[in-house]
Amino acid sequence: NIRSISSDFVLDLKYATTDNFLKEKVYECADCYLRINTAKALHNANQDFQKLGFRIKLLDCYRPLDIQKKMWQILPGTHYVANPKKGSKHNRGAAVDLTLVDSNGNELNMGTPFDFFGKEAHHTYYNHPKEVLENRKLLKETLEKHNFKSIYSEWWHYEYRPEIKSPVSNFKWKCE
Repeated sequence: NIRSISSDFVLDLKYATTDNFLKEKVYECADCYLRINTAKALHNANQDFQKLGFRIKLLDCYRPLDIQKKMWQILPGTHYVANPKKGSKHNRGAAVDLTLVDSNGNELNMGTPFDFFGKEAHHTYYNHPKEVLENRKLLKETLEKHNFKSIYSEWWHYEYRPEIKSPVSNFKWKCE
């Protein structure tokens, strides 16, 4: 649980709400679980952001394989949802979906909302205002310094490189 590492993250786990592309709540509670080394690296990145007046807002963390299967049924055969036969980096506790917030808790403008499935969410889409491009650059460069890798189609998705080969899991946690 990321809270055992630090309370300095903002948590807004979208799949514990109906505010997601599924339009339904699929997590029982809004806890963020990750592999310990992924969580520590994320904490270190968050400390860098805090020096600049920002904090990481976590939108998704570890995802049980059962949830991956449900997502695949809704959006199969795309690069936006990993095939559950192989599993996703989220199912390994090695991926996070996130954004940045300022000192007042306001999200920085990243050009699209989380889970926007269009070219405007791609890292290679440059037809955004300068502010958006700078915010995305800050997010990406800082996370890369801590060994997180982005994927081209989602500005919010980052994978901790040392854990991407970890086993797929269907671990479910109890809400506190």
